[in-house]
Amino acid sequence: MSCTGQYVPQLRARGYRMTPQRLVILHVLHHSKKHVSPSQVYELAKKDLPGLTEPTVYRTLEFLAENGLARSSQQKNGHIAYEIAGHEHHHLVCRVCGREAEVDHALLKSMYKKLESESGYQLTDSHLTFFGLCPRCQ
Repeated sequence: MSCTGQYVPQLRARGYRMTPQRLVILHVLHHSKKHVSPSQVYELAKKDLPGLTEPTVYRTLEFLAENGLARSSQQKNGHIAYEIAGHEHHHLVCRVCGREAEVDHALLKSMYKKLESESGYQLTDSHLTFFGLCPRCQ
């Protein structure tokens, strides 16, 4: 699981250590090419870490999201799914077929700046999901 070595310094800088649970979950997120539900993370992670419990996966995913190593997003079905934190982006999701498209954050950057200046808030998370109909389902 050497792919997750890059995350150790990030955790240590925040005063946390890399536990086996965090390591295996980061590994799953790192290699998933899409959002994964906590139960999907659990099914994949328990292969490498027998004895891992589903509640531990939920708590660890929340911890990783709070510390900027994972991102959560609400899915079409209303459930939360996770992905490894990386480049800032957003999603378009078709309400009919579930097809997803990624939207680069640069497209929304001016909107974010305007929102901050008009509200006085400093935005700390920038992950949005837009729902609509894809070209095929229109």
